Amino acid sequence: MVSGLINANPVVYEKKERCLRSGPSSTDEYSVEPIDQLEIFDHIRDIKDPEHPYSLEELKVVTEDSIEVDDEKSYVRVTFTPTVEHCSMATVIGLCLRVKLLRSLPPRYKVDIRVAPGSHATEAAVNKQLNDKERVAAALENPNLVDMVDECLLPSYE
Repeated sequence: MVSGLINANPVVYEKKERCLRSGPSSTDEYSVEPIDQLEIFDHIRDIKDPEHPYSLEELKVVTEDSIEVDDEKSYVRVTFTPTVEHCSMATVIGLCLRVKLLRSLPPRYKVDIRVAPGSHATEAAVNKQLNDKERVAAALENPNLVDMVDECLLPSYE
């Protein structure tokens, strides 16, 4: 049916039950709950894989355990694992993660997106691209790439 894919038949895992959270206490309108690992996971779990009709959670590209949060230092790191080590879409997946978190988190957060160590043939190059502000900005000036990212992010807003 589908040809030309790097991983035409990925393993698909069951999605976890979504954890719904309450907002700040109604007694203190200015309180801010710290952001934690589960909240970040809830933001990114439904991002669609660029090549498949599955979410990043269903393909185990991202998991709760692959997220580090230091709320006091306003730091978030997401480490993702492509389905194959020669995944041509690794940079697009990382860009989707970055864009979703930049749109979802307060601007005080520094977001670090990484490929899991040993999971991709060009790990260092992908990590460099995903964490270079100028490269990310240049990528987001490409209308075709922005359309692809927006398509992948659409299910995460539903």
